[in-house]
Amino acid sequence: MLSRLFRPGPHVTYIVFFLIIGFFLIFAPNFATLRTAGAIGRITAVVTIMAVGMTFVIACAEIDLSVGSHVSFAAMVVAMLLSNDVPGWLAAPVVLLLGAVVGAANGVMVAKLRIPSFLVTLGMLSVLRGLALSFTGSLPVPIVDRGYVKILAGGTPLGVPAPIWWTLVVVLVGFFLLHMSVFGRRVLATGGNTIAADFSGINTDLIRISAFALSGMTAAMAGLVLAARSAAGNPILGQGLELDVIAAVIIGGTSLFGGRGYILGSVVGAIFIGILGFGLIVMGLSTSIQEVIKGLIIITAVSLNRR
Repeated sequence: MLSRLFRPGPHVTYIVFFLIIGFFLIFAPNFATLRTAGAIGRITAVVTIMAVGMTFVIACAEIDLSVGSHVSFAAMVVAMLLSNDVPGWLAAPVVLLLGAVVGAANGVMVAKLRIPSFLVTLGMLSVLRGLALSFTGSLPVPIVDRGYVKILAGGTPLGVPAPIWWTLVVVLVGFFLLHMSVFGRRVLATGGNTIAADFSGINTDLIRISAFALSGMTAAMAGLVLAARSAAGNPILGQGLELDVIAAVIIGGTSLFGGRGYILGSVVGAIFIGILGFGLIVMGLSTSIQEVIKGLIIITAVSLNRR
């Protein structure tokens, strides 16, 4: 397992990552504190969870643009279920299953109807956003179930915020599936050379559908955590998150051409983006300057990691 964990991969990202941390340690006041580490962990938890699922999709040489809207949709659904006295232990699995079904629907359209994933998920982005907005007339739905909020976001088991624990679970499962299972090898084979994978007996259509289902489930999980963190389902909760998620995965070394993916790299990419944004805020830079610097650094990291 250790040999797989430290296998050759997105080393450039790791180098840039530590250089950025070193820069903020020197120039950003009060950056090197446990409180800062906890804040960054909570901020990046949602993107990291989504990045795990996105890694499978991109490793298959596909893309999922609907994950941001999927977060909002999942948050609204769980908030409505809880407001109708559905217990949290039942509402959460229902939303995760719904996320997998929506993701699988994306996969079926891509694999069976041969529609480019860019177009399919762009359309699904609009569908899910419209549904989230129409459920309650664009108004947020408060979550009054304190137990749900504590388990998903408010609690601190062993002094560590709950979102970080959930992120760790998702990362470990994703790492096992991609790097230590037959399914992971088939995902990489499908993305690397679909024709060869077909001739070797791999059901590449099923692999793509499964990858999209995983992406939908992790997006739904992120929606559950975000809804608990804000104690409400909000139709704009996940707006724009798909850009950070895709950037995190590519920065982490997963190839847009497929055939190569790294769960650990995606985690580092998500933390990289979180530290970058948080550090620039701590330094007191204006929002416009933050966006320019963040964009330039992300472009540089992605270009250095290209296949």
